[in-house]
Amino acid sequence: MPEDVGKYYEQAIEILTTYGFSVLGAMVILILGFWFAGLAKRFTQRGLRKTGRIDEIIVLFLASMVRYLVIIFTVLAVLDQFGVETTSLVALFGASALAVGLALQGTLSNVAAGVMLLLFRPFKVGQYVDAGGSAGTVKSISLFTTHLDTGDNVHIIVPNGAIWGSVITNYSHNPTRRFDLTIGIGYGDDIEKAIRVVRETIAADARSLADPEPVVEVANLGDSSVDLLIRVWCKSGDYWGLKWGLTRAIKEAFDRESIEIPYPHRVIQSQSID
Repeated sequence: MPEDVGKYYEQAIEILTTYGFSVLGAMVILILGFWFAGLAKRFTQRGLRKTGRIDEIIVLFLASMVRYLVIIFTVLAVLDQFGVETTSLVALFGASALAVGLALQGTLSNVAAGVMLLLFRPFKVGQYVDAGGSAGTVKSISLFTTHLDTGDNVHIIVPNGAIWGSVITNYSHNPTRRFDLTIGIGYGDDIEKAIRVVRETIAADARSLADPEPVVEVANLGDSSVDLLIRVWCKSGDYWGLKWGLTRAIKEAFDRESIEIPYPHRVIQSQSID
């Protein structure tokens, strides 16, 4: 019996001598690796936030990626402590990542497009845009999709890949916008009078801007009318209200001043057959 105890004792000493330092080294590497992973994540977040240009979603995403990369290298270093051949594991990991990437290439393209949208900011939440074949007010931007609300309160979810790969029209990017309006007057009407009435109507609406100056000019001599081109600048948020209000106000002003707005007439004559 004492011989068996001595034998087990010797085996235990041999195991501790053989693997003890490896286990101890692995524990140290794990502790230091996870500590450094958290430190790298916090450092990445702090550095990205200092720029003031990167969205918080991108900050958290990139910081998490840095942390996971450090953890992966830590695990590989631990396996190397036990004599495991890590080259084959790296190759296996690369092949697996490639297979997953090919299987999820549509999803990954949306993620890549989401990163680009959040990084370069072609539009922001609250702006009215036409992107990816859909138009509406931007409600939220995530890594995968962008959410829009249309003018009639329909919620649209657009994949980021469709947005980044198409033309983006941002109607709210600039503080001011210009709208064009064409109104015809009769050939017998006084052009100067009509232009004066239009300018007075524009000036009476506080939403119209004096700088740049509104434009009211003869644009075309049509078949039945002299067409006046009206160009007015306003704040982007006043665009539709001013356009609708000004169109009505000009019509009412023309009626008061007896200025004709020509429209097609159809004359029906009847003949009696004897």
